[in-house]
Amino acid sequence: MKENASLPLPVRLLGLSGVLPQVICLGAVLVEAGSPGANVPAAMGLAYAALILSFLGGLWWMAALQQGVTRAGPYVLAVLPSLLGWVALFPLALGLDAVHSALGFVGALLLLSPLVDLYLERSIPLPPGWVRLRMMMAGGLGLLTLALALV
Repeated sequence: MKENASLPLPVRLLGLSGVLPQVICLGAVLVEAGSPGANVPAAMGLAYAALILSFLGGLWWMAALQQGVTRAGPYVLAVLPSLLGWVALFPLALGLDAVHSALGFVGALLLLSPLVDLYLERSIPLPPGWVRLRMMMAGGLGLLTLALALV
């Protein structure tokens, strides 16, 4: 965590607290297990995970824009999370019972998302400690989202 100390405390604390909504959703699913209402907190967890995925794309877009990047690659990568999160919500919007598979899809995307940060870091200066913090945040939220997919 020493490397992360260069990031402001609110960035670290608020960033890591981003897993709390998923903890609440997972807890609610476990309490409601087997009841007809158990899919509601799972669906809420899916919506939250897709929202955070979209947020990540916005961070990547702004990082590239602030550094004056003109090649398309970083911007294409920045748009993908919103589009993939949107696609993951289709079954929910259509009333299909595919929340758990969509949670697995988004959970995997969250776990893979730090790879984009590592890619960007090769050509765009990122704050010291940022990639490490992103790995912790994405790891926590991704694993919790996968746990929601499995219950």
